[in-house]
Amino acid sequence: MAEKEYFVHETAIIDESVKIGEGTKIWCFCHLLKNTTIGKNCVLGQNCVVGANVKIGNGVKAQNNVSIYEGVEIEDDVFLGPSMVFTNVINPRSFIERKDEFKKTLVKKGASIGANATIVCGATIGRYAFVGAASLVTKDVPDFALVYGIPARQHGWVGISGNKLDFDESGSAKDTDGTKYILKDGVVDRKS
Repeated sequence: MAEKEYFVHETAIIDESVKIGEGTKIWCFCHLLKNTTIGKNCVLGQNCVVGANVKIGNGVKAQNNVSIYEGVEIEDDVFLGPSMVFTNVINPRSFIERKDEFKKTLVKKGASIGANATIVCGATIGRYAFVGAASLVTKDVPDFALVYGIPARQHGWVGISGNKLDFDESGSAKDTDGTKYILKDGVVDRKS
């Protein structure tokens, strides 16, 4: 019998039809529900729950106590801080089933979400965006945006490194790793 190409702690529960990528580590007391796909080289810390039909990309790190509910999609290289929260229904009631009303939440490549942040369903977190700890995100976050607060508001821009970018009058900035960025019409991207 061949060895698994990933690690699952003995206390984790993995439902049927779950796909786990090579090099991924699922730590203690996690539960992955049916039809979930976890990419390569991911880490799910202690006590994470991944809902049915959720897709998680490669290189994702979910720290302890993160629940990724059905309706949430996580792209590659995303960081989810300890105890951050996703929702999937706008107006939940314990006595009304609203599984057909789940709103899609998308976290794009390279984004980071800080500890204890809450992401209200229906939002898209842009590429390489940075959501500060304990923030409440109620609307879309642009690519490379730095947001924090309750509700979360934009307080600048960050590079791929996660460091804050300072743009000059021409709309150019250089990250600490040497990557150059351009700010034009309220949109940031790398210079080619």
